[in-house]
Amino acid sequence: MKNYRMKKSKIKNIKAREILNSRGEPAIEAEIETNDGNFFASVPSGASKGKYEARELRDKDKRYQGKGVLKAINNIEKIIAPKLKGKNPCEQKKIDEIMRELDGTNNKSKLGANAILAVSIAVCRAGAGAQNIALSRHIAYLSKLKQTKQYPLPCLLMIEGGLHAGNNLDFQEFMLIPAYAKNSFSKNLEMQTEIYHELGKIIEKKFGRTAINVGMEGGFAPPIKSSEQALDLIARAVKKCGSNNKVKIIIDAAASEFYENKKYKINGKIFTNSELLNYYKKLVKKYPIAGIEDPFAENDLQGWQMAKKLPCQFIIGDDLTVTNLEKIKTAKQNNFINAVIIKPNQIGTVSETIDSSKFAADSNIKIFVKHRSGETNDDFIADLAIGIGAYGIMAGAPCRGERTAKYNRLLKLIQ
Repeated sequence: MKNYRMKKSKIKNIKAREILNSRGEPAIEAEIETNDGNFFASVPSGASKGKYEARELRDKDKRYQGKGVLKAINNIEKIIAPKLKGKNPCEQKKIDEIMRELDGTNNKSKLGANAILAVSIAVCRAGAGAQNIALSRHIAYLSKLKQTKQYPLPCLLMIEGGLHAGNNLDFQEFMLIPAYAKNSFSKNLEMQTEIYHELGKIIEKKFGRTAINVGMEGGFAPPIKSSEQALDLIARAVKKCGSNNKVKIIIDAAASEFYENKKYKINGKIFTNSELLNYYKKLVKKYPIAGIEDPFAENDLQGWQMAKKLPCQFIIGDDLTVTNLEKIKTAKQNNFINAVIIKPNQIGTVSETIDSSKFAADSNIKIFVKHRSGETNDDFIADLAIGIGAYGIMAGAPCRGERTAKYNRLLKLIQ
């Protein structure tokens, strides 16, 4: 990147504190003081987690039902902070490597991925502050990717199920994605937000006012059981808004959550992986489905071998790949996926997130940056999506402050 020279800066102090995430559970906020100012970061937590994700450190006492973060906070202030004081926050990779060495595990289970990532993101902000540039531009420099004028497509959540909602819907998320990238980010966001509100009206009319309560990520959670019901409701809202052919649907099946004994249980029925594949094919034939995220369980490699037969644009890995460079490489070598979810807290440092993203970009794998169900108001992933040139961003519904924070940050960045 032209005119980018690493400036000298110094970490003076690192503090951490307990905050609450959007599920009312403890989360960590890290604060880094440098000679350029104070920089903050907080990290989310997932409900449906991949088996191979980096591990949060949670207290096992009765406080918050064994989900406290005091040990992780102590690790930041007593173990990480002394080793990072005096270091230049512009040296992101070096600092992340120091923390990984301090942890010494493959999944960051000693110090906690929540502790390490909170510091790593705060360091990234401090590095951008030292350069006096936008965080997204700093991330673009770290990733060695050229910034383009193309911004990520907003993939707004409409209906939730699975572990994210209190209904009987097995698939976890039903999202909309613009069919074409021609419109501006703000126009696409406006169009999908109108559909979201129209969907609320349709659900209320059909099921009553209590049915328009929302799930963990702001999507509606009506009392439905089948994917067809969810897709029909969305199709009605899209048609009512005159947006046919302007949007398509992405399903996050989160198949690991209904996989047991090498079978899938959906709508009370048992499916083999080949039967599930045929079910997906029927849905894609009937509805404008652009992609399916986690169509098969993370350990069902036979299912993933069949995933290439899905007649949709995107076959997206999440639990299968967990933002892990080696797992993304394996998925690419086996032709399991052509798109990937990027979530920093799945891997635990900014540097590793960037390395995974760069490999995906270099391998022509579409990148979708995504939030978690237990979110904070930190809008880091908005800058990340721009910095790594993500194809899309999934930050939930246009509802709930921790979700709209990401979309609002993008609106600010693109003006």
